[in-house]
Amino acid sequence: MKTKFKFAAAALGLSMILGACSEDKSSSEEKLGEINLAYVEWDTEVASTHVIGQVLEDVGYDVTLTPLDNAIMWEAVSKGEADAMVAGWLPATHASQLEKYGDNLVSLGENLTGAKIGLVVPSYMDVDSIEDLTAEAGSTITGIEAGAGVMGAAEAAIENYPNLSSWELLPSSSGAMTVALGQAIANEEEIIVTGWSPHWKFASYDLKYLEDPKGVFGGEETINTFVSKDLEQDSPEAYKILDAFNWSSEDIEEVMLAINEGKKPKEAAADWIKANEDKVKQWTEGIK
Repeated sequence: MKTKFKFAAAALGLSMILGACSEDKSSSEEKLGEINLAYVEWDTEVASTHVIGQVLEDVGYDVTLTPLDNAIMWEAVSKGEADAMVAGWLPATHASQLEKYGDNLVSLGENLTGAKIGLVVPSYMDVDSIEDLTAEAGSTITGIEAGAGVMGAAEAAIENYPNLSSWELLPSSSGAMTVALGQAIANEEEIIVTGWSPHWKFASYDLKYLEDPKGVFGGEETINTFVSKDLEQDSPEAYKILDAFNWSSEDIEEVMLAINEGKKPKEAAADWIKANEDKVKQWTEGIK
């Protein structure tokens, strides 16, 4: 009987210890709630969404990153199916999406300035303006996902520039476009792509934008943060962090380049956050 009692007491003691450890762990890892960030799989948005997602995770949110087509991303946030996105290119690239979904979104303003879109070529090509194009690269523009803002602008360029009337816009993906660009440059071949900056390709290759006399691609762009209408009430800490999120082209290109060189997006984001603690503290100021 004594042996059984000692065993039971020991088991009870072990159970209490494990229970206490479990309670401590639960308390130390208490989550603030769930956050779903929508993004389109462009290099810029992969970088920015993983960085802000990691910051939200670090303060205690259970974060889900959901890649979507561009239009569906806007729709998902407007319907509250996703909580936020940091991927709104304005005033031109996503103008149609803003017009369609903007009334059901909360704009938190710019998170990056100095962005740009246009037609991009290797610097060795002897052409400087869209008006100079004749039959280069087989009269083909290598694009990205159909429905992207830069693709709509490229279609408008074909319609507005008489010298492009017989040209073809070839949809692909942002990844396939950069692969084709790299292969063409390796062989010093002609290629015209739909481009945007910030982007790691400008750090890796000698490239230039073609001048756009008709202004089809617009001027300087900003990248903006949008959240669902319920986010401020449901997750005030996340709202404050997303509202404070702001960085530079150099910051985002650093993350993009690390990803392009083989780091996983989550690892590249964590490394950047570690190296830029002062900036991240500004985003999370006042958050426990």
